[in-house]
Amino acid sequence: MKKLNYKIIVLGLVIFFTAAYSCKKVLDKAPTGVLAGPTLASKAGVDGLLIGAYSLLDGYYQGEPGTGYGGAVSNWHYGGVGADDAYKGSTTDDQGPEGLAAIEQHVGIPLNDPYLYSKWQVCYAGIQRANNVIQEVPLVTDGSEAGAIGQNAIAEARFLRGFYHFELAKLWRNVPYVDETITYVAGNYNVGNPGPIWDKIEADFAFAMTILPKTQPLAGRANYYAAEAFLAKAYLYDHQYAKALPLLTDCINNGTTATGTKYALEPYNNNFNASSKNGSESVFAAQMTVNDGSAGQNDNAGDVLNFPGGGTYTGCCGFNVPSYHLANAFKVDANGLPMFQIDAATGFPTYDDVNLKNDHGLGSGDAFTPTTEAVDSRLDWTMGRRGIPYLDWGLCAGETWTRGDLVPYTPKKNSFYNAAKSATTDNFGTWATNQGSANNYNIIRFADVILWRAECEVETNALSAAEADVNWVRGRAADPTGWVHTYVDNSAPSKGFTNTPAANYKVGLYTGQFTANGQAYARAAVMMERQLELGMEGHRFFDLQRQDGVTGGPGGTGYMAGVMAAYYKADNRIDNPVLKKAKFTAGRDELYPVPLDEIGKEAGKLKQNPNY
Repeated sequence: MKKLNYKIIVLGLVIFFTAAYSCKKVLDKAPTGVLAGPTLASKAGVDGLLIGAYSLLDGYYQGEPGTGYGGAVSNWHYGGVGADDAYKGSTTDDQGPEGLAAIEQHVGIPLNDPYLYSKWQVCYAGIQRANNVIQEVPLVTDGSEAGAIGQNAIAEARFLRGFYHFELAKLWRNVPYVDETITYVAGNYNVGNPGPIWDKIEADFAFAMTILPKTQPLAGRANYYAAEAFLAKAYLYDHQYAKALPLLTDCINNGTTATGTKYALEPYNNNFNASSKNGSESVFAAQMTVNDGSAGQNDNAGDVLNFPGGGTYTGCCGFNVPSYHLANAFKVDANGLPMFQIDAATGFPTYDDVNLKNDHGLGSGDAFTPTTEAVDSRLDWTMGRRGIPYLDWGLCAGETWTRGDLVPYTPKKNSFYNAAKSATTDNFGTWATNQGSANNYNIIRFADVILWRAECEVETNALSAAEADVNWVRGRAADPTGWVHTYVDNSAPSKGFTNTPAANYKVGLYTGQFTANGQAYARAAVMMERQLELGMEGHRFFDLQRQDGVTGGPGGTGYMAGVMAAYYKADNRIDNPVLKKAKFTAGRDELYPVPLDEIGKEAGKLKQNPNY
């Protein structure tokens, strides 16, 4: 976390830059010169170390190439482009054999892919910094870290250590667990990666939960309920649904943000608007700031490539563009319900039988009228499409705002409002004008918690309760006040919006289908709701992964490969040269490859994931 307040910012940055070398490549070399021990044996020193540990939540790691992208906390590359939410953008592999195309294709992902290596580096640097806090507290002898103060610092550090290990476990599952007792000896940490580490992650969050207060003085700090939500999430990934369920229920019934606001669903787009961040739906977020003198190091640098490739405010860079498959998922039936049932003839979900009407192949001067078929209201908050208001920038121009005549949709959840540009953006480095954003990334938001509970309820056969939770989330999407509306004047978006919906939005509620159709139907409905609610937020790959039998999920072995195969087949009806090479291999591609350099430097202790 960055910028808790100005004085702590200064201290945090001093620690950050002074200790940068010591925390680099923590599994590559001994952490010599770590700025800890007696040097920082004071409350100010511990606070600075803790801020340093929070500061890596955004995924930007000073001095390491590519970490502004590969380390991004949003996981847009691994969770979106690596699944069926998004394409890398452009019709060519413009980053060479080591880059996003390999992640999209799942064919021969380089064992030293720079994106993946950056994520590995950022997470272990965060772990090292969290461990530094835990090691430092007992060294403070002036009483300033005695009792609850010191325990709170340790609890926050263990929370962060749990988070960074969780991120590693999502991508690689089998990773080294490094706590404060482990030191670097003879070229490596000598712990290896013998298997999943969910029990250790759970222990970190459980400890944090016993110590952390229910409110904090600053919005970005972890509180009791953030730890509770993460512990439940860890149980969910560990397929311990009965353990996760009561935690989620307590979080839902009693949970508050760090500053004491009761958790609640708020207008959908508030979650993606820098001017309304840290609201009632934010369970835990990576804090982003701009115009702070850091040359873009503290904004949402990880998503700086993911703005429209043309139009609006930028000509760069058109990565992470929504897929046809994701757009089609927002089509609804006559009752306003999702169309996720599988067509026996095509093998596609029924929503994918025919693409949603779009402007693929049309030029900027060609006439186009958006479809009048019914769609879920979240479609037009998730992506830009031609003829629909794009925030307050004007009507989206569709495919002409993308790169390479590939897809008619543009990313939207990471974008900012024109009216708030000066207050919520800055330049990333020297080239991405106004593409650095103060838009927080909600690592966990309240809708996520509700849908986790629905997932647990399905797996414990409480199907009517699961339906009620899904309807809770759908109820917000059904509220017309939260829909995208037309402009008062299309030629002057700053004049505001009418009360007229921008498209034919229709969102219905389930009326007993979960119980009537059984557990398999209910499970598919919850997964579908997660796709609609959380599309383009970097979760999709991991949702599919934990459903697959290879990770112990209820969907059976090959579940994820089946979903991905149907996606490749459906979306290649429109020519996509990069996607045409894709092939998802069951038993391998549910996880990513461990960086080869790390395997070489860990003296044989670190093993590659299966079938790479």
